[in-house]
Amino acid sequence: CVFRQRSLDLKKDPRLRYILLFKNYGSEAAASLEHPHSQLIATPVTPWYLKEELEGSRSYYGLKGRCIFCDIITQEIEGKVRVIEAKENFIVLAPFASRFPFEMWILPRRHCPDFDRTGNRELRGLADALRSSLRRLSSALDNPPYNLIFHTAPSRTGRKGYWDTIEKDYHWHIEIIPRVVEEGGFEWATGFHINPTFPEDAATHLRQL
Repeated sequence: CVFRQRSLDLKKDPRLRYILLFKNYGSEAAASLEHPHSQLIATPVTPWYLKEELEGSRSYYGLKGRCIFCDIITQEIEGKVRVIEAKENFIVLAPFASRFPFEMWILPRRHCPDFDRTGNRELRGLADALRSSLRRLSSALDNPPYNLIFHTAPSRTGRKGYWDTIEKDYHWHIEIIPRVVEEGGFEWATGFHINPTFPEDAATHLRQL
C-alpha cells in the first residue's frame, strides 16, 4: 500500500507531527480540483479536530479503562441496527449521531492507533470494505461527491511520552462523508450539524444494496 509506505517514511522526519490521508470525489467535495484524487499531506502540527478526538479518547479511557472505538464496535455489533457490513477484519457502520446523511465509518476490529501498522492481510480486507462501501454509497445516492478521510494517530517520532496513552486509547479508522447537503452560517458559526437522515435508516438502506 503506497499510503502505508509513504506514511512510514515521512514519520522518520521529527519535524512532522501529522500525516493526513484523504480522497476527494466530485467537484462539491474537491475544492480546487474537480477530478477524483487522493492526497497525502504532512504537517508540522496536529490538526485541532484530531486533538479533540484524542482528548475525548483519552478521557474515556481514563473513566472506563477501555478504548472508546473498541467499545463502539462491540456495542454496534450487538445492536446491529447501524451496522452496514461486518467483515473479518473490519466493520462498516453509520455512526450514532451522524453529522451528515449517509455518513459511514470503517473501523478495524483489531485495536491499533496507527493506520501504517496495518498488515498486508488487513489491507486486503480494507480494500474490500472500501470497495463495497463506496459501491453502496454510489447506488444509494446516485454517485454522490464525498470526502474519505483517514483518522490516524499523530507521529510520536522524537517526542518521547507524547500522548503517552495513545497505544491503549486511540483506534485508527476511516470516515466517509457524502456531500449531499450544504452547510450554512449556523453550521460554520457553531460547529453543529443538521442531519435530516437517521443513521439507522441510512444503515438499513445501505445494507440492502
